[in-house]
Amino acid sequence: MNSNQNQQACLVLENGSYFTGKALGVLCQKSFGEIVFNTGLSGYQEILTDPSYAGQTIILTYPEIGNYGVNSEDNQSARIFAKGLVIKNISPISSSWRAGGDLNGFLLKHNLSGIYGLDTRALTRLVRDFGAMRSVLSTQENFSIPALLEEVHSSKPMQGQNLTKLVSTTKPYFCKNSSVHSKGLIVVLDLGVKEQMLKLLTSAGFDLQVLPATASFAEIASYKPNGIFLSNGPGDPSACKDIQETTKQLIEKNIAPIFGVCLGHQILSIALGAETFKLKFGHRGSNHPVQDLETKRVFITSQNHGFAVKEETLPTEQIKITHKSLNDGTIEGIEHKHKPIFSVQFHPEASPGPSDTNYLFNKFTDLIQSF
Repeated sequence: MNSNQNQQACLVLENGSYFTGKALGVLCQKSFGEIVFNTGLSGYQEILTDPSYAGQTIILTYPEIGNYGVNSEDNQSARIFAKGLVIKNISPISSSWRAGGDLNGFLLKHNLSGIYGLDTRALTRLVRDFGAMRSVLSTQENFSIPALLEEVHSSKPMQGQNLTKLVSTTKPYFCKNSSVHSKGLIVVLDLGVKEQMLKLLTSAGFDLQVLPATASFAEIASYKPNGIFLSNGPGDPSACKDIQETTKQLIEKNIAPIFGVCLGHQILSIALGAETFKLKFGHRGSNHPVQDLETKRVFITSQNHGFAVKEETLPTEQIKITHKSLNDGTIEGIEHKHKPIFSVQFHPEASPGPSDTNYLFNKFTDLIQSF
């Protein structure tokens, strides 16, 4: 481990609670973010590189982190968009044949600060009781708790933030399918898409045209897509006004089947007339049970979201609910009754997490081929 891990660090929450520990990653900086927790037992590299965590400081509830190191294959984006990492203990060794480096070095490479050696169980219970809060993680040598708390109160809350422009590609790019013959072209609206999403779509036999979150309906339609994919992403879905308007046009014109995931699901729901609300502490982990309401089958899913769709606002004449969370009863999936449109709140691509719901990519394929 790097010698900087002997330096003290501090985490201050907006309700006045604070925790001290030892510094990880970059020293002498302050990072402000919404404090959230993830209950997964593994997958710290995929979690850190998931663009959906933009603007958030992540608590990992599993106590031993870093034991299998990091590698070049598991990144879900080119950089880390999260604001900080909070863990109980960092492993002094990286024991895996796949490891190409250690976690502390990974944080340094991506200019991220972290803190370890604090009671993450108590911290997680605090977030569970008070909800996701604004926070600051300081790895500066000298810090003042009252001064840091004042700065936290001046920082932006997650509500009202459109973070898609921060994580989306700035230029269109093309991904070739991994089979001999192409099944067609899918336009991916990049709201913060994970690499595993793209890999599963190309491995299903589709070419992909990935577009920035700011792409207009006319730009999307110009590619004559066989399918349209609205990706995962960070921030408040109600703040993504331009994307909502584009999605409304895609629904109205019905130029191709649409599949939405996570933020894409929320924006699709808003475009169909629904509203969203902020969950108290969100769903983040690799073990969330979701039920298919038609088959009654229960799937274990990977999730990462802080907002959800208000069930009472869904236009039931057009939309049916297909999946629900067995933890809190919130909506986990919808489907249009008359058009080839569906979406899910959970992550069917996982990475990390179970692959129980990979079948949804087959469903998308079937809709495209029968359109």
